Amino acid sequence: MSANSAEGTSRLDVVLVKAGRTKIRYTAEVLADDGVRVVVRAPWAGEGVRDFGFVRFEPGDVFTEYYWRDRWYSVKEVRDGAGTLKGWYCDVTRPAVRTADELVVEDLDLDLWRSADGADLRRLDEDEFAESGLPASDPSAAAAARAALDELEALARDGEGFDALLV
Repeated sequence: MSANSAEGTSRLDVVLVKAGRTKIRYTAEVLADDGVRVVVRAPWAGEGVRDFGFVRFEPGDVFTEYYWRDRWYSVKEVRDGAGTLKGWYCDVTRPAVRTADELVVEDLDLDLWRSADGADLRRLDEDEFAESGLPASDPSAAAAARAALDELEALARDGEGFDALLV
């Protein structure tokens, strides 16, 4: 079985790494893997409620997560326990790497939120990105990260483009 195939296990661990350390690890159901994009679904993996002020992630929420092996971001569709769409949380990351039982993604601090109705679109954590040292230590990765955030924002502003990304 190839690590790029959809054959085999229907579950895997998603591992979000930041600065070489595991930030969070959780088990997700594999919905699709076409060799470029991996789609998984998992319940909210955080502890308790995470209130950002513009959205709350809480027990019962379900995340359908889209990862690419050739793009510098991931997109997470967030629904509450009743299935109502809250919106999309997008992480700027290095391209995802999948093995037989893990999907590893390196978080680069930049994020984007788009509410379900598209009215609330926010670039997040640009201060954390600046403080991360990546722009000085790896300028080409920093440039790719900024370009990814710009691409996500453009897609999110064009609802049809954003929706097409996730089909």
